[in-house]
Amino acid sequence: MEVLRMIVTIVFIILCVALTVIILMQEGKSAGLGSIAGAADTYWGKNKGRSMEGKLVKATTVMVVLFFVISLLLNISSFG
Repeated sequence: MEVLRMIVTIVFIILCVALTVIILMQEGKSAGLGSIAGAADTYWGKNKGRSMEGKLVKATTVMVVLFFVISLLLNISSFG
């Protein structure tokens, strides 16, 4: 059981580093004054989910869910 906990801990550390890198790779969400005039409603704004930025957002969401699940598993296993 101790070996499994060690493996999950190593995966958790790798996940934390990867999550930090992916978050830092993303652009800021502030649209500035362009959103007032409707400049954000362009082709690229509508198809952002297919771009690299959209993929980074999806990867961040998946990794955050994994982060919480693994942290709960590690916390529960420390009581046993």
